[in-house]
Amino acid sequence: MTNPVHPERQASFARTGARVVRLALAGLIATPTLLALIALSGMRNQYADLIAQFTAPALFATLGLAGALMLVRRRRWAGAALVPATLLLIAVWPQWFPTASRPEPGAAAIRIYSANLWVRNRDLDAMAASIREADADVVMLIEVGDAAAPHLDALVGAWPYRIASPRTDRPNGGVRSVIASRYPLTALPRPVGVEAVGARAATPLGPVNLVSVHLTRPWPFEESWGQISQTMALDAMVQTMTGPVLVAGDFNSVSAARIGKQVRRDIGLQPAPGFPGTWPAALPSFLGIAIDQVYATPDLAFVDRRLGRPNGSDHRPVVVRVTRAAG
Repeated sequence: MTNPVHPERQASFARTGARVVRLALAGLIATPTLLALIALSGMRNQYADLIAQFTAPALFATLGLAGALMLVRRRRWAGAALVPATLLLIAVWPQWFPTASRPEPGAAAIRIYSANLWVRNRDLDAMAASIREADADVVMLIEVGDAAAPHLDALVGAWPYRIASPRTDRPNGGVRSVIASRYPLTALPRPVGVEAVGARAATPLGPVNLVSVHLTRPWPFEESWGQISQTMALDAMVQTMTGPVLVAGDFNSVSAARIGKQVRRDIGLQPAPGFPGTWPAALPSFLGIAIDQVYATPDLAFVDRRLGRPNGSDHRPVVVRVTRAAG
């Protein structure tokens, strides 16, 4: 016959278990709260910048936590989870709904397809189908690897004007950047210090300067100064241009984080809305982070922005329509 557990010991176990649950719940709510406060602080150091990249997935994770707590009848804790969710929404709002120029009524618009094809991507059929489905006027590609480069005619053969950067060697293979257009292109001088290719397109909006760019990865994957110095090199390139400018590519940063703020503040470019996210492509897009960006000078306005058809890359392509800004 087993000995019964003493009632006082049972009560002690129950109290200890309740404390552990409360501490775990407090930790689950404190984590997104701290993340939101760091993102809202505006700190420019590398640690805060890395955290600020993940405000969007953290928001949805926190909302999921609140919903789960409601299902298990932890209503007060669910209400508490809405506090960091609100803070995260405030932090991510400028990324999803950035300040932007208003489109000029009745003005023509051009469609831009921008994609990081990924150096290891060998799915040529997926690349071609994605580009074809977008039906863009201008195709801007980065990280065109050795598998894709010999097949540019198959990928962008319907776009008669093309400008490409020379092959750049990387540990994981050679890459190039390409701009293909239905409108005549004039090559722009290549910048020093950043992986980019530029062209001036004769569009229905008038001449538009196009830059396809790829910034390095952020700290801790690469040294912190790398992205900053490359953004400065991009700034020097843009400052030599006259007329509207559109810059698209993989910035390895959301528009509301440090590099995005540098692009807006120093170069004077405005981002397209950053929802849903573009990376990693393996996740549902609403859980991704929008590091593949399109920016434009204030004399251009974004009509809309969407994600393109998957192209075999670990990044999702971005498709935007751009027109003249209202005077």
